[in-house]
Amino acid sequence: MPISPIDIHNKEFNRGFRGYNEDEVNEFLEQLMEDYKLVLTDKKEVEDRLASTNIRLGHYNSMEETLQKSIVVAQEAAEEVRRNSQKEAKLIVKEAEKNADRIVNEALSKARRIAMEIEELKKQSKVFRNRFKMIVEAQLDLIESDDWDHLMEYEADTTELEHLNLPQE
Repeated sequence: MPISPIDIHNKEFNRGFRGYNEDEVNEFLEQLMEDYKLVLTDKKEVEDRLASTNIRLGHYNSMEETLQKSIVVAQEAAEEVRRNSQKEAKLIVKEAEKNADRIVNEALSKARRIAMEIEELKKQSKVFRNRFKMIVEAQLDLIESDDWDHLMEYEADTTELEHLNLPQE
């Protein structure tokens, strides 16, 4: 057990024949007691600061551990978000490709249908043109026929018509 300042103060020495000067010893012990008191006070302050520092260190260690765990959780969450984003991007690309394929197929189908309609219209146009040409040629043949010349040469005798008795109005 360490000596306390009071132990120093209360220390009694045996007296001997030619011993030390009692006042000098008492004065030295008094000085020693004061210095020892300061040392103990300083020691107590250092121990208190050390305890406080240890508490703060424990707190900081706890914070560090919490931060490290938080960083790990954040990294895992970021990785999960990245994986989910990649999955979602792949799904979006697949959906876009399906839509693009559907649109292209619809466009090709429509283009084929329009091409077939154009071909049908061309055929109908040729048929109409041929029929119209035949009608026009038939009309030209009628105009150019000799029947018109005979019709122009025909003269009617109107003298007989004048003698007919028609009822008058």
